[in-house]
Amino acid sequence: MHHDTRRRNARALFCSAAAAGLALAWPAHAHITLHPDTAPAGTYFQTAFMVPHGCAGSPTVALRATIPAGVTSVKPQMKPGWKVSLTYRRIDPPIKNEAGTTIDRVVATVQWRGGPLPDDLYDSFGLVMKLPAEAGKTLYFPVEQTCKDGRRAWIHIPAEGQAWHAVPEPAPYIRLQPAH
Repeated sequence: MHHDTRRRNARALFCSAAAAGLALAWPAHAHITLHPDTAPAGTYFQTAFMVPHGCAGSPTVALRATIPAGVTSVKPQMKPGWKVSLTYRRIDPPIKNEAGTTIDRVVATVQWRGGPLPDDLYDSFGLVMKLPAEAGKTLYFPVEQTCKDGRRAWIHIPAEGQAWHAVPEPAPYIRLQPAH
């Protein structure tokens, strides 16, 4: 019996700690975020927009992400039930990629349309990209979330010294770390 009591107490402690951890972590996941959100500067990197909910109960039917300056070679994830479209912007001066090809335009926005993604479910929308070689910089990816009824604009960028989570509807970000 003493062994069973200890096991029950340990299980209760574990469940309480897990619930507390989820409660503390949830606010960070109530927004659209990029995961992972840190990357080595100047590398090819795979990440995904994590969409944890719709708009006040309404399902998500589109997601449009703006790609920040300096990011190149963007390739979005193809998702069953969603159509992907890209818009481009010119860059001046042009750059050369690793194959020596001159590049004079880059992806400006990526949009996924379809679904729908119900409000009570989550999904991820992936990207592969080449990041700029600027360690210490934070890149913001403003996102417009369109729902069947309504929309959210995850476009706000914190001021210098302001915490990301203190901004209403903050833009997802990637922090660039020194490359190894």
